Amino acid sequence: MPAQIIQTNNTPFNKIAIDPVTLDIIENALRNARIEMDATLVRTAMSPGIREQGDAFPLIADHTGKMIVGQFGSFIGGFLDNFEGTLEDGDMIFLSDPYSCAGAVSHSNDWLVLLPVFKDGRLIAFTSMFGHQSDIGGKVVGSMPINARSIFEEGVRIPPVKIWKKGEYNDDLMKLVMHQTRKPDWCQADLNALIASCRVAARRVIEMAARFGDDVYISATQELLARNHRAMKSLIAMAIGEEPVSFEDYICDDGMGAGPYKIKCTMWREGEKVVLDFAGTDPQSQASINFLLNENMFKMFFGIYMIMVFDPQILFNDGFYDLIDVRIPDGSLLKPKFPAALSGRTHALGRIFDILGGLLGQKTPEFLNAAGFSSSPHVFYSGNDKKGDWFQLFQIGFGGIPGRPMGDGPDGHSLWPGFTNVPNEFLERYFPLLIERYETEPDSGGAGLHRGGNGIHMTYRFLAAGTISIHDDRWFVPPWGVNGGEPGKRARKILEKADGTSQIIGNKVEDVHVEEGDQLHFITWGGGGWGDALDRDPALVGKEIVQGLVTVEGAKAYGVIANANGVVDADATETLRSRLRQERGELPLFNYGPSIETLRANCKAETGLKAPVQPVWTTLEAAE
Repeated sequence: MPAQIIQTNNTPFNKIAIDPVTLDIIENALRNARIEMDATLVRTAMSPGIREQGDAFPLIADHTGKMIVGQFGSFIGGFLDNFEGTLEDGDMIFLSDPYSCAGAVSHSNDWLVLLPVFKDGRLIAFTSMFGHQSDIGGKVVGSMPINARSIFEEGVRIPPVKIWKKGEYNDDLMKLVMHQTRKPDWCQADLNALIASCRVAARRVIEMAARFGDDVYISATQELLARNHRAMKSLIAMAIGEEPVSFEDYICDDGMGAGPYKIKCTMWREGEKVVLDFAGTDPQSQASINFLLNENMFKMFFGIYMIMVFDPQILFNDGFYDLIDVRIPDGSLLKPKFPAALSGRTHALGRIFDILGGLLGQKTPEFLNAAGFSSSPHVFYSGNDKKGDWFQLFQIGFGGIPGRPMGDGPDGHSLWPGFTNVPNEFLERYFPLLIERYETEPDSGGAGLHRGGNGIHMTYRFLAAGTISIHDDRWFVPPWGVNGGEPGKRARKILEKADGTSQIIGNKVEDVHVEEGDQLHFITWGGGGWGDALDRDPALVGKEIVQGLVTVEGAKAYGVIANANGVVDADATETLRSRLRQERGELPLFNYGPSIETLRANCKAETGLKAPVQPVWTTLEAAE
């Protein structure tokens, strides 16, 4: 039974023609309200993940629940269809269970609040914000167990409930929820920040409607949706053909010894609509790498990618959803069945963007991006400091962004454009550790006319005994290059003990004990290269040697001979480039590097880690 909206004023809104100036003012006011949501959040939250890194996502929707501004698209339509209750002025919804909202939040660490906005007795908008909580209980610190076999091991699950009901705060609910977490002070502050952000946006919407009139405001939101629909319709017709194209990529492993896991998508156009079919994707994992992919979220991913590649000036919103048909097989890695574990879904989430790039670029290679978004590396560190006080750190690391048609990929950048790093000074002030190194990893970006972004080499020196956990990927299957570009280098993690010994540890490990003085070398993957590396300006390669982005030996991948001062030997470079052009074959559109079988055979020698074994599913699971 769908949600019942309680309004004291049921007068329908009148559709009004909106002049371009008014539309522009309302559009930019909504953009600014979204920015104000973010600003309110980071000034109010306490956890490093939200306060310092911005791991939260705002949304302002129209009165029907369609996103006008935001990032992940709207879940509100599906929520309204399935919420068995009422929504009225003074209510606010709180939830975190992915299965209760069809994956609108994709693991239980993401707490979401939803505020219906009423004016003069009528519903005129929704505002919403969700953010990653650093701990929600469960079997491990940080609540993201790699070896979880079900979502019940991953901490508290909150179905859609009213945190505010008719203007009254549900204090008992909050006491119950906060009792489950190891960091109730952080979680309470972060939740209050989410609530405050939604209220700020609601005030701005009401102010706009009061200034221009309710009918003008509502009509403007509908025109913004319609404008996006027209733009996306043109982009789809231009960039997507009727002939199906397919692309597949892999999550390296599940942290329990099995992998890689295939994600496959086939795309084609039927009339004015695009179909994206994930048939051929592997069945769900027994571990926590499953990603409950909300169809509307993927539509937004697709729209963002199309807009950023082909026309970045477009304001993306939910207006184009009826132009996209998303098909995800039940029981697959991207639509696991309850109660499959979901806490490690970040790797599949990142890989979706690589797959989109591979799909959209096949018809128009000039717009093709290499691989490199790929994942969102996590590190956890917890224990008791020398005073006996409990501490726990959750931090998101950065990798290399892929080489692109317009230039090199940024070095050590976030998967999400709005994320920032946790300042080293913050880490050293609030946690018992020192950051010994924070620098680019030279040569990790794939060689190309446009170089893939380098990964990051970050070294933590621990000042107190404790445990660490790591969630990362792209250590087994490298990020591929395009249009002749080379793959990026893979991630690796090294634990250097205080006694001088060192060991290579996995990229998905749980509860590794560390002692005072131990160092963790956290090295992330680089982005794939774009275009023929032998066409790159030798002087630029020489400059990057001086900057520490490329080594003297690494410059040879570009056919460049130079010394440590970046001085290029022009004759030797020309000779090397001529030889390399003669020796190589035709440059591939996609350069994946070695085959899976070769990677498996060489894994121990190349990475120091045992190769993952091929996942095995029952006949029933594979059929589903």
